[in-house]
Amino acid sequence: MECTLYLDVDGVICPFSPEGTTGWGSSWQHADAGLLPVAFAAELVAGLNSLALMPGLRCVWLTSWEELAPQYLCPAIGLKGGGWPYLAADGAAGGTGWWKLRAIQDDVEETGPRAVAWVDDQLAFEAEAQRWAGFLGRRILTVSPHPRHGITPAELDRIHAFLARPVF
Repeated sequence: MECTLYLDVDGVICPFSPEGTTGWGSSWQHADAGLLPVAFAAELVAGLNSLALMPGLRCVWLTSWEELAPQYLCPAIGLKGGGWPYLAADGAAGGTGWWKLRAIQDDVEETGPRAVAWVDDQLAFEAEAQRWAGFLGRRILTVSPHPRHGITPAELDRIHAFLARPVF
């Protein structure tokens, strides 16, 4: 396994109550994702589709949407992530703390990627996750987008550059 991208949905791909134009300079697109309406930047979706084609990259859903992300979100917004695996809250080892941290720790231990990019709008507020990321050092990039903006062009560029470079 070369690299893994762990990706959240709400506040990352689909911002909460976005206003004005996207950080990509375009209008917000709106879609019915089966269970609820979502807003998204078409340029971000295109950028993620392109990124997912990177050789050796494994993309994983790490979102409370769980199986609903590939099932409903992807077709609604044109994201080609319908075949990506997802990590589930009940699949993480028991204990206290943020379920996403436990889930990613278990998955990283099981799959052993050389590098990890983790994108979640909640990351900036999760001290335990930041400590774990500090332990992994140069092997991990954490990106915590503003929840009303989602991933910006600069953040997507950082993710791409990190995943494309050798770690050591």
